[in-house]
Formats: sequence, C-alpha cells, structure tokens
Amino acid sequence: MIQKTGYSNLIKQKATELGFDFCGISKARRLDEEAPRLERWLSEGRHGKMAYMENYFDKRLDPRLLVEDAKSVVSLMINYFPTEPARYESLLKVSKYAWGKDYHFVIKEKLQILVDALKDVTGDINYRIFVDSAPVLDRAWAVNAGLGWIGKNTMLISRRNGSYFFLAEIITDLELEYDNPFGGNYCGDCTRCIDACPTAAITGPRQLDATRCISYLTIELKEAIPQEFKNKTNNWIFGCDICQDVCPWNRFSITGSEPHFKPSGNWLEWSLKDWQNLEKNTFKQVFGNSPVMRAGFLKLKNSISFVGDFEGKSDE
Repeated sequence: MIQKTGYSNLIKQKATELGFDFCGISKARRLDEEAPRLERWLSEGRHGKMAYMENYFDKRLDPRLLVEDAKSVVSLMINYFPTEPARYESLLKVSKYAWGKDYHFVIKEKLQILVDALKDVTGDINYRIFVDSAPVLDRAWAVNAGLGWIGKNTMLISRRNGSYFFLAEIITDLELEYDNPFGGNYCGDCTRCIDACPTAAITGPRQLDATRCISYLTIELKEAIPQEFKNKTNNWIFGCDICQDVCPWNRFSITGSEPHFKPSGNWLEWSLKDWQNLEKNTFKQVFGNSPVMRAGFLKLKNSISFVGDFEGKSDE
C-alpha cells in the first residue's frame, strides 16, 4: 500500500512539474456504463464519415485490451486557454486549441518524460501513452479519475477552471492508488451550449450529432460542407468554440502556462482577403506544426470558400 501511494504521489508530483493542471488515477476496467451510449451513437450514424469510430469497439471500452495486464489508467489535463483570446481579430475563426503547436507532439513528449521518471523508481513497466490518438474514452476516464464531469456539450468540465483542456492518458500494468470518481453533474438547468449551437448539433444533454457539428464539418468531413449549413457556421473555418465560450464554467478559465500552445505569427489578424489568397506554401509555413494540418490545405480552402463573402461583409 505504501509503495502504491508512493508511486501515485510521484506521478502527480512529476505531472505538476511538467505543466499538467490535473492528474487523477483510476483502476483499469471495462467501462460497462459507457457501452450502451457508444453503441447507440454509432448505430444512429452520429459519427458521420468518421468510420474509424466503428473500429475497436471493445478496446474503446476496456484498456486491458490495449495494454497487457493493465491495472491503472492515469488521466491528465493541461490548460490551453490563450493569454489574450480577445486578440483574435480575423473575421474567419480557428478554434483556440489550434492556435499553437500541435498538442499531440507537446503532450506526448511530456508523458514520456513522466514515464521515464517513474521507471527510474519502479524499474521496467508495461505501458502506453495516449493523446487523442487511439481508441480511448478520454472523458470517461477523466470522470473516473475524479477530474470533472461531462457537460451537456459533451466536454469534460472542471469546477475550478472550466473546459479548455487537452486530455491524455497513461495506461500501465503498475498497480497504483486510485482516486474517487467525480460525483455529480454541475450543469444544472443551464442549456446555453444547446441553445447557442448554430447548427443544432447538440440534440440534448450529452447528445452530440457529429454530422452537424462545425468541428466535424470543417475538419473531419473530407467532402464539401453540405449547403444546408450555409450561413450557419458563424465563419468558423477550423473547429468551433461556441459551446465552450458560452459555458458559465469557463468564466473561471485561466491562462494556460504552456508556451507551445501560444499563437505564433500574425495570422490571428489576417483579413478575409488574406485567407482567400492563402497558398499552399504559405499554409505549410504558417501551420506546419499546427493542429490545422489535420484538415489539410484543400479542406481549409474549402471551408474558407464555404464562408464565402462573409454574408456581404468585409474586413478589408
């Protein structure tokens, strides 16, 4: 018991040193309570063209199928809320999480440092690190680790600092001391996220129709955005922050401390014409290390064109 406590304390201490805002630990098990919800979401086609969501159904629910003899899931959160969100002046909008360097690379490096420090004490362990890159139900594990609750907008919300966080996990065969799951849901009667979504993607509390979500339409959907959403995307060309921006809990958001998540360059101030004249070479130079690369040049240009003439307005 002393050893488990010591290892757990080491993980949390090192996580804090590396800039993670929250760290919790839960026992590796099958998430039976999530199975019906995931199965229904898939059977109703709410995942749209994201065919990969249909793969590895059992692995999504059970981390022991991802890491042999897994005993523990370490859940971590790191804040990406920008220093000056009001500084974004461009008429065309990019989600805050994509303002800086690609979080996959930044967080994976931190997690590897954390694991190496742990192994220096424990010796060799079996583990895998995950940053939004494998069939892991990040938010469900964060709840199990006591980090927050899943809000009506399907985002993980912390009572302390809202929802502008990246989530990551370490799944290991090391037995650790487990935190209590987060109890309760603090959305109350609030429906601001549901009411504010311009495409009606949030069909009910914790019910997301991804095929209508602006993030899906501007990133995951490789085809042209359906015309039914014309003048409904609120000029978002990569991702969307609407359901987070209106959430009362994000009044408590504080500036993230990770320098790699801070924006570089002047593209936050680009005019409509700048976006429309964007060429592939410039795209690679500006967004080469950014999450925007996930959409790719052609998809971004399609989203820019879809916005069109900004409903007759111009910032030139």
